[in-house]
Amino acid sequence: MELSMLLDYAGDPRKAADEAAALEAAGLDAVWVAEAWGFDSPTIMGYLAARTERMKIGSAILNVYSRTPALIAQTAAGLDAVSGGRALLGLGASGPQVVEGWHGKPYDRPLGRTRETVELCRRVWRRETIDHHGITEMPLPAPKGSGLGKPLKILTRPVRSAVPVYVASLGPANVRMTAEIADGWLPTLFIPEKAAEVWGGPLAEGTAKRSPELGPLQTVAGGLLAIGEDAAAARDLARPQIALYVGGMGAPGKNFYNDLAVAYGYGEEARKIQELYLAGRKRDAAAAVPDEFCELMTLCGPEGYVRERVEAFREAGVTMLNVTPVGPEPARLIETVKSWL
Repeated sequence: MELSMLLDYAGDPRKAADEAAALEAAGLDAVWVAEAWGFDSPTIMGYLAARTERMKIGSAILNVYSRTPALIAQTAAGLDAVSGGRALLGLGASGPQVVEGWHGKPYDRPLGRTRETVELCRRVWRRETIDHHGITEMPLPAPKGSGLGKPLKILTRPVRSAVPVYVASLGPANVRMTAEIADGWLPTLFIPEKAAEVWGGPLAEGTAKRSPELGPLQTVAGGLLAIGEDAAAARDLARPQIALYVGGMGAPGKNFYNDLAVAYGYGEEARKIQELYLAGRKRDAAAAVPDEFCELMTLCGPEGYVRERVEAFREAGVTMLNVTPVGPEPARLIETVKSWL
């Protein structure tokens, strides 16, 4: 099992990147850079490539609407070049609030777009001449443009002919597709004890169609990390994030994370969290998050307990434990957990 962390993207990106780079010496294997509707992730990933030597650098996530498949492929190839082959491409459909509200693009055919983007990226990295006509048309046919477009292949030579592609997915159909075509899976709000019940079927169905050349599906999941006799209190720090996703990432009936909370068995609580969050009562929404939810998606407590949580994530199929160290000594926490893996 590898060890990674999600870069704090809400504050100073240079400070956050420098802190992540300092954890490389402590044993951190990878860092993931979010984008949402904040700073773009490729710029920060490029900075990380210059500040680090060993650890992998991934996007979590680039959505498949705001950039063309060709540009996504170019971006991943560029990061792979400046990092010396350490890029990880995290992709996803995001959601209608971001895609339509921020990028001004219709949120249509999310699975088809994701599948097509993965296919086209891999073809670009293999330096194929692209003549593709699906959701994306390369080149654009004459009736839709000037008629001057022609099939092209990437001008430069990628460091690797295949950058690992990780897909963020939650719903059954999307998880099924992820298990079929992706190198890795980026689930959110992952509870290891409930994962098989929610996703076991779709993962098995997708794996049955998976090409042997891809190898086993890699899974990235984890949560807040705090070790100590009084560290259980750090679980409460997860409440605002859970409330944000379950309550605020979409309208009623259009929130994938709320649907996940319902699937986990927190139906009534999920309804209440969303109701409070959308009414602007964010603190009350956070307080409404079940204690069990906070505990099971974090790794906070005495050392023996945290080791048990690590094993729970491992047994649930997690191959890269993604943690957020809490406290004044993040390097010590990374070193400790890394020694268990």
